[in-house]
Amino acid sequence: MNKMLIGREAAEVLTKGLGRRRFLGAAAGLGALAFATGCSAETSQSPSPSGAVGSGAGTPGPPDAQPGNILQPHSGEMPGDHYLASAPDDVLWGYVPTVHANPVARMKSGQTITIDALSHEGILEDQGRDPVSFFGGHGVEADSVLQDAVDIAAGYNRTPRNFDTDGPHVVTGPVAVEGAEPGDVLKIETLAAVPRVPYGVVSSRHGKGSLAVQQGPAAPAGITLEEVMPPAATDNRASGVPTDYHNVSVFTAIEDGKGVMTSGEMKVRFPLRPFMGMMGVAHAESSGLTDPEANSVPPTLGGGNIDIRHLGPGSTFYLPVKADGALFYVGDPHMGMGDGEVALTAMEGSLRGTFRLTVCKPGAGDAPELAHRYPFGETADAWIPIGLSDPDGLGGGGVSSDLNVAMRRAVVNALDFLEQEKGMDRAVAYAYLSAAADFAVSQVVDRTVGVHGLIRKADFG
Repeated sequence: MNKMLIGREAAEVLTKGLGRRRFLGAAAGLGALAFATGCSAETSQSPSPSGAVGSGAGTPGPPDAQPGNILQPHSGEMPGDHYLASAPDDVLWGYVPTVHANPVARMKSGQTITIDALSHEGILEDQGRDPVSFFGGHGVEADSVLQDAVDIAAGYNRTPRNFDTDGPHVVTGPVAVEGAEPGDVLKIETLAAVPRVPYGVVSSRHGKGSLAVQQGPAAPAGITLEEVMPPAATDNRASGVPTDYHNVSVFTAIEDGKGVMTSGEMKVRFPLRPFMGMMGVAHAESSGLTDPEANSVPPTLGGGNIDIRHLGPGSTFYLPVKADGALFYVGDPHMGMGDGEVALTAMEGSLRGTFRLTVCKPGAGDAPELAHRYPFGETADAWIPIGLSDPDGLGGGGVSSDLNVAMRRAVVNALDFLEQEKGMDRAVAYAYLSAAADFAVSQVVDRTVGVHGLIRKADFG
């Protein structure tokens, strides 16, 4: 059976009109955009280094997204100057690279890289750690399961896996960017994010998510035990066998460029908004691969599991550099997510992302001053100040889940940006934010919770 054949559910949705234009539309606006701030870059048109696969083009074009095409590793169009697959030796499962990590790829500032990011959903221990069996149970043929998912589920051995303590994410990288030094900013432009398969998964797990059961068992503040999700009565984590925990995973197909969930006779359709939930640079200073401060779950000042849905194609993400080469990584690819990500996961699904990585030096004015000390985002229409409840992650000596802390930091960072970059009087900026800016909950499920603001650029025209 060839790689373009899919199972009963996936085949059904694709035969209902998922054409090239709609699939490309689901990729949320492919292609490079112009941005308000630019950093110095040595853009190269040279071929990719030995062992890498890529087109050698400085600006990516639309990747291959033909109907039913499963974007297996090393197949289809890879428009970046460089290409990185999610091979077992080039990923960490549940942890992010530290400042001591060895890069698996290198590139010059201003070049582009295409990365095949792999979703953890379908390969995790509570799902049987067998993606062919898991997705086969939802009608997906074996040839439509990604080979990197099969390889990592069966052959990952860089670190021991403990489902109860490790992060779930498959983290690809790190990539060293030439010339990046501590004190710089890495400018990350997402040029494309294309679904590699026509399906995804949304999961909720006991003890996690916005309505999670607490030890006792007890309900979190504000709800009753009967309102906990998944229901507290079904929690079987005491068994120690992840497949018996009774966690819930909802298979979600793609139909007409939308995610489709089925509840009885009802079908609910929602827009796809592909983006990388995890984009980061090395931040943790620990030397061990599985030290708690390198856990992949909490976002930090180095970015990581930031989960801001606006950071898809056409966006820019600025991160303060802490290691030579910056050591960029990605993971947690999302096909769609609402602000809050309340159930625990988004619509998780593997993506082929293309990024331009550019080094911004201090004092050059190429990146917002704020970005030299805190993550900052930008789209064509808005600036995105960010606040985290515990910006050091687990390395700060505890976990804070206080949204008030995240909100206050987002507002202070917005004030700093408006004062430093736009020249606004701070009191006037404070009034403006109250009158015109939007602040939203990024996510409440990653131990460290996040808030982001949206400041409209048009207001400053």
